[in-house]
Amino acid sequence: MRTTAEAERAKLRNELTKAPYRIVFERFDDRDWDLFMMKADGSRPVNLTHNAAAHEMYPHASPDGRRICFVADEGTGRSKVRSVYTMNADGSGRTLVAANARQPCWSPDGKTVLYAKGEYDRFTYSSYGTKGLFFYDVATGTRRQHPNRSILHVCYLCWAPGGRWILGTVHGGMGFGHANLAIEADGRRVFDLRPVQGCRPDVRPDGKKIAWNATDQIIVIADLDLTSQPPKVGKPQVLARCDKKHKVYHADWSPDGKYVAFSYGPDGSQHVGQMARGWHICVADAAQRNVWVVLTKEGLSNKEPDWLHAPGAGKGPGKARAK
Repeated sequence: MRTTAEAERAKLRNELTKAPYRIVFERFDDRDWDLFMMKADGSRPVNLTHNAAAHEMYPHASPDGRRICFVADEGTGRSKVRSVYTMNADGSGRTLVAANARQPCWSPDGKTVLYAKGEYDRFTYSSYGTKGLFFYDVATGTRRQHPNRSILHVCYLCWAPGGRWILGTVHGGMGFGHANLAIEADGRRVFDLRPVQGCRPDVRPDGKKIAWNATDQIIVIADLDLTSQPPKVGKPQVLARCDKKHKVYHADWSPDGKYVAFSYGPDGSQHVGQMARGWHICVADAAQRNVWVVLTKEGLSNKEPDWLHAPGAGKGPGKARAK
């Protein structure tokens, strides 16, 4: 006889077989990092990049689901560099956005890619090795720097719906120790997004909920008011929890806000470009506490999931997110 928890997980798996979405994520397969796409229930994974000359990671889909921005590590030794690219959702049309750049995400209208520049020319795996935010206009290929030129050590960027606020995490920059921030997209003001203690904020596509890592083992969600200055966050509630021998990271809302995808695996590195053997992509029911299922099977450092609409499923409300 099934327990209540088992029944809820079975129900979630059944729902995901019918969901009109895909999940794109990074995987270390055949001695190379590539971007994969699979159905919402984890079936039919497809390699989108197949590029032995580069390691593609950190994918984020445009609001209409037609394009993906990502980072690629290229070169070796002292010549190694991490850069930001875009491509079509099927892997074609690869376009360089900026060299020595990282942490990309889309504007809510899908016309702009936001990214952070590398703090130094030398390569680093550090997620917060950044200095300055920049905007890339997809139509014209032009770039401009954010009005606040003092932005330093920010990562896990998320351009919130409405376009007014950029959320992210800071490590030892701009007078902050470790905090989650709300940054004016078109201004110079920066606010500590209390009580969002932890990292990796991600906003639901309707702008009314936020998810983030409260600890290495807990992902929480809370109400969000983007109309206040700064944005106001409600009381957090546990979405997914694991034991202390594992970690949960990289939360990402589905386009309809019903689910949250995330990464899960044994204690190890969750940073972009670093191996995390035994890690999997999971999906949680956003309406329940700690009801989630594991989708991937191989444990090949599966990380950084992001949702997009399945071909022919329509645009939906869209989303703009980064980890």
